[in-house]
Amino acid sequence: MQITGNSALVVGGTGGLGEATVRRLHAAGAQVVAADVNDEKGKALESELGIRYVHTDATSEESVAAAVATAEATGPVRIVVDVHGGPAGGGRLIGKDGSPLELDGFRTTVEYYLTAVFNVLRLGAASIARQAPLADGGGRGVVVTTASIAAFEGQIGQLPYAAAKGGVASMTLVAARDLSPLGIRVVTVAPGTVNTPAYGKTGDELEAYWGSRVPFPKRMGRAEEYAALVQHLCENDYLNGEVVRLDGALRFPPK
Repeated sequence: MQITGNSALVVGGTGGLGEATVRRLHAAGAQVVAADVNDEKGKALESELGIRYVHTDATSEESVAAAVATAEATGPVRIVVDVHGGPAGGGRLIGKDGSPLELDGFRTTVEYYLTAVFNVLRLGAASIARQAPLADGGGRGVVVTTASIAAFEGQIGQLPYAAAKGGVASMTLVAARDLSPLGIRVVTVAPGTVNTPAYGKTGDELEAYWGSRVPFPKRMGRAEEYAALVQHLCENDYLNGEVVRLDGALRFPPK
């Protein structure tokens, strides 16, 4: 599928991975709409690149629908990328004091990292389905979601996050099968340790801790590598229903 001339909605477009994706798809010729909650960053990207920014809460049906409508106004929606973040509760299932992990924290994490992904997936796919089939193969477009290698090797204290990301990974094949009659592909990226501000530490501290743990290359991932993979997933029509790990062969240890 050609990216040039089509509309691409990037939910979470002001974060580390999201911004890199916005820049990559914009450079590839897409009409990009960045949807997120960081208005300052979003407006700066809008001014710099000439893209559209729209304040979007991924957990809200109305908010995501408005972002989709903005993307539709810029051109035929063929690409939806969801890489939004949110609060991630955690802790051991049973704490040292014998208390169980809080239910509200689990619910909040699942709301942001699974339910909101479903929200973007369903509304984004509905928009792509409204577009005319492409001449080459009859496809309409692609939805790229974002899981994590924590979906497969969640660490101690990551139970809510691992459960949510595991859900995203599990939705991938089913969604691809559901949407196949419409010519819509669904692919998920499962990043490992990518050096972005989401970790809450400086780049040097992160590299010192995680870089040596990656088999090869001996460093953390880069947001630009995530964005490059997203571009390839958009352009390669035979990638569908798959979860692609982007982790340098890293497997999370227990802690």
